[in-house]
Amino acid sequence: MPWLVSSQLDFLSSSPSQRECERTSFSFYCSVRDLLPVWLLEEQRSMETFSWEDGPRGFLPAEALLYAVVHDHQDYASFLLHHFSVSALRAPPCSFCCCSGGAPHLSVAVRYDRLHILALMLEALKDCSERRDFLDGCAGCSHSADAGKSAVQLAVELSRSDCLLLLLSHGAAPAGLEAVLQRLSSASELSSCEASELRQAQRCMDFLLLFLPSPPPLCCLQDEPQRWQCLLGNEVFRWLSGLAPPPLLLQALRCLARSGPGQISALPDFLQQHSWQ
Repeated sequence: MPWLVSSQLDFLSSSPSQRECERTSFSFYCSVRDLLPVWLLEEQRSMETFSWEDGPRGFLPAEALLYAVVHDHQDYASFLLHHFSVSALRAPPCSFCCCSGGAPHLSVAVRYDRLHILALMLEALKDCSERRDFLDGCAGCSHSADAGKSAVQLAVELSRSDCLLLLLSHGAAPAGLEAVLQRLSSASELSSCEASELRQAQRCMDFLLLFLPSPPPLCCLQDEPQRWQCLLGNEVFRWLSGLAPPPLLLQALRCLARSGPGQISALPDFLQQHSWQ
């Protein structure tokens, strides 16, 4: 499966039944990749033999949704979420261990930058009693490439600013400020041809600040105050250092940010957070 680490390939094809499972799995994977119609994919999903560990069975909706996310099959993702709701977002069992925890779908959507499907998944979680577990949960299986990271942490790591804003506006915890500051510091040293890296790191930091109730202790600001004051601007630096209240623009934008991600993205340039500097 595409979201598993490459070392797992060593386990494949060790028996005839596993080879058959691998063949049917790849067949379904190719069908989703080729964006075949939803009705045909559902026929394949329910009829093809996928696992012989607990008897022959079809693909679970959660397994099919992962394929849909990887290949950006928006119609199929919408169908699965509409018909199976939150059950399509539950972590499928791992074939290589006993692990079944974590929240892989949101993380996979962030990694592949599937903004539309991410929005569909977050909408499906809107009234779910386990919403917080899905939003802030980490991919628990050690075979996952993003094991131990929440969707927000992964969005920060990959500078997926639009995904980050979407997650935060739907209630995900604004974690990863220290990580995004380090990315901002690293991006500021890049050449002008890589200025987009700096812009994305800046946007990620801006969005985290909008949803951060209070700044955590940050040792890096104390170690190099002049450098960080230059990077962050005086007002933001003083707030993060605990020396001043939040900037007025930040306070004004917080209410707007909580009303939906589109509200912030649609603001004119002079009202974007980077204008603080």
